Amino acid sequence: MSYRLLIVDDEPKVVDVMRSFLEGEGFLVEAAYSGTEALHKIEQSSPDLVVLDWMLPGMSGLEVCRELRKSSNIGIIMVTAKSEEADKVVGLEVGADDYLAKPFSLRELSARIKSILRRMGGEFEEERVLERGDIRIDVAKYQVWKGNQEVQLTPTEFKILLTLAEKPGVVYTRLQLLKAAMGEEYLNYERTVDTHISHVRQKLEDSPAQPVYIQTVYGIGYRFGEAKA
Repeated sequence: MSYRLLIVDDEPKVVDVMRSFLEGEGFLVEAAYSGTEALHKIEQSSPDLVVLDWMLPGMSGLEVCRELRKSSNIGIIMVTAKSEEADKVVGLEVGADDYLAKPFSLRELSARIKSILRRMGGEFEEERVLERGDIRIDVAKYQVWKGNQEVQLTPTEFKILLTLAEKPGVVYTRLQLLKAAMGEEYLNYERTVDTHISHVRQKLEDSPAQPVYIQTVYGIGYRFGEAKA
């Protein structure tokens, strides 16, 4: 299976270098040079993952990310010259699945892309389905259903939900969830877990303020409600 990527950057030379390398890695690659063009191409061709530059003319990469997360669970890697920790947190909280600060190696970019695609399931995951009450999680197909309604989750949200749902009643700290969803590199960004949990609750719970599925254990972390196992 060849995954489809969209590179979004306003520098053609940068796009050409990334496209050439990633095509050599077996990906199908398209390009966009502005935020509005990126949204149009995503709507038209539905790529599996977007490599999105933060600093774009007009509509910024951050705005593109926010817009995508209103309706899409597409994989997003934010690429930027901004290297401050606060910027990284903002990028992750608006819905990016990973963050690369320039300059970076093309091999590192490829590794990050493959890591997100593994989180998204497909050929990398075993075929199994978890059923927790009226919640159904198809691991291989990267799909979540509540009753007859499919719930659209980002790769990070999906991994957090899957981690919790695999062991109902078991309490996970924010660090444990962050490690399961994003890996060791992001263990200093605990606060982003709360944002991801909030997003999952908004999509999954009948009353997000009174969650039944993803419950808070104050002072420790989160668990999947045993009553729904």
